[in-house]
Amino acid sequence: AERLVLSCASDELRTIALRPPLIWGPGDTSLLPRVIERARNGSLRRVRGPPTLTDITYIDDAVQAHLHAADRLLARGDGAHRINGRPYFVSSGDPIEIWEFINGLLGAGGVPAVRKSVSLRTALLVGWAFEKIHTLSRAEGDPHVSRWMVRQLTTSRWFDISAARRDLGYEPRVSLEEGMRRLKAWFEEQNRGQA
Repeated sequence: AERLVLSCASDELRTIALRPPLIWGPGDTSLLPRVIERARNGSLRRVRGPPTLTDITYIDDAVQAHLHAADRLLARGDGAHRINGRPYFVSSGDPIEIWEFINGLLGAGGVPAVRKSVSLRTALLVGWAFEKIHTLSRAEGDPHVSRWMVRQLTTSRWFDISAARRDLGYEPRVSLEEGMRRLKAWFEEQNRGQA
């Protein structure tokens, strides 16, 4: 889809692709519920191995990047032409160890940190088994564990955001600490609403 959008770039149709990895924050209906549910039921395990660094993007920073991109695309002059048809990575600009991040999410949600672990080989085997069971049972959605998920948790990946800073005026504004504080406040508000 991204290639198609970028290939359509012209003077009549200006396009851009933003690549914010691992968007997180209050109101998340994708990552947070899964991580919290699996930690609460005891099925979440660390995968042993070297530390895995990953890029994250707080939701407000992702929104800011989109607004900056729209402003630049709508502007007149060379700036719009320079970014037209180009992809840009946006993130916090500071990769974090994945389990430090996950345990931070859990802590904000009032759930104890994940301490139990399994080997990479075991995690991949469990992922394969869950994929097969999921396929054979014709279940909807994603399997509880997959080899892809295991690889995501065990592969470092972060990106250079200097092009977004230069061309879009993007600058991450919400620190990890501030984002976690906001997330914890949101969880507390949700809990008060359910009481």
